Amino acid sequence: MGDAKAPQQRGGYAEEVSAEELAEIGLRYEVDGEIATVTLNRPDKRNAQTSATWSALARIGAGLPEQVRVVVVKGEGPSFSAGIDLRMFTKEGVPGQGSFGSASRQDDSSLQRLVDQAQQGFLWLRRPEIVSIAAVQGHAIGAGFQLALSCDLRIVADDVKFCMKEPALGLVPDLTGTKPLVELVGLAKAIDICLTARIVEADEAFRIGLAEHVVAGGDLDKAVADKAAQLLSTNRDAAAATKRLLQGASARTLEEQRAAEGAEQAERLRALFNAQS
Repeated sequence: MGDAKAPQQRGGYAEEVSAEELAEIGLRYEVDGEIATVTLNRPDKRNAQTSATWSALARIGAGLPEQVRVVVVKGEGPSFSAGIDLRMFTKEGVPGQGSFGSASRQDDSSLQRLVDQAQQGFLWLRRPEIVSIAAVQGHAIGAGFQLALSCDLRIVADDVKFCMKEPALGLVPDLTGTKPLVELVGLAKAIDICLTARIVEADEAFRIGLAEHVVAGGDLDKAVADKAAQLLSTNRDAAAATKRLLQGASARTLEEQRAAEGAEQAERLRALFNAQS
């Protein structure tokens, strides 16, 4: 498996960010054929996230090679991610990265830009042309929980501990995690999880739909690899079209979904018959 480079967007152009630069941020990014693996790699900090983490995640998404169909997001060490590096809430922040504290002393637009930029690191994981898998062990707190929620599937170790900590800190979850949480577990359960900031362990996570599979910690990598192989066994274009249909289903009426299915199927049939001619 080889190291890959992610582009950094500047003035509409992409500049590659080296594996060494990603390592300084606390990320590892590898592409092996149709599978890309993004690893949070600050185990001494329980993979706490900073603005540099989110910027790098966004750049990885922007430069994802076209052949990639499955993206695995994982954490090095015993925790997936303990959430935001708490230095982000101090006036000083993380050296060289700024902070919510410094942005709060400016106008509202500065804070909004900071949040908007952070969210870009999470949104790309939902793109129809890929399937994203969160391989989650240990703590997935706050931003860590939301990163897992940004993925299409969550395969978890039996020691997993999900927690939406933000409300307990006087904040709201703002890294695009609230919509998938409600869609997965329902409004009442989402309110309970968020407003109590309680821990959701593996058995409950599986029971309420937060996790697709629960495995022993030592079996997590194999379970993720097996799932990736299953996903890659389907036709690439059909998989992307089906994901588009599923993603839009809740916002459509039955009639609208019927029409969307027909349009996607017509495109698939045209492609199949054109390939045969």
